[in-house]
Amino acid sequence: MFKDPVHKKYLEYLGLGAEIAVAISIPILVGYWADNFFDTSPFLLFAGIIIGIVLMLGIFLKVIRNTGKMG
Repeated sequence: MFKDPVHKKYLEYLGLGAEIAVAISIPILVGYWADNFFDTSPFLLFAGIIIGIVLMLGIFLKVIRNTGKMG
């Protein structure tokens, strides 16, 4: 889409926000739904929160690794 490498970086970091939002919200919502379905409140919600945090940390580590490869 963009040939300028600066614009590509902007698009990459713009998509990062959506990636983090999905990585946090999907496990939490699934944990909430599973708690209601299996009547195990709040254990599966807490599991979803932990999984979301781990996924977010993985995304941050990926960004940090890619930032070191710039320039």
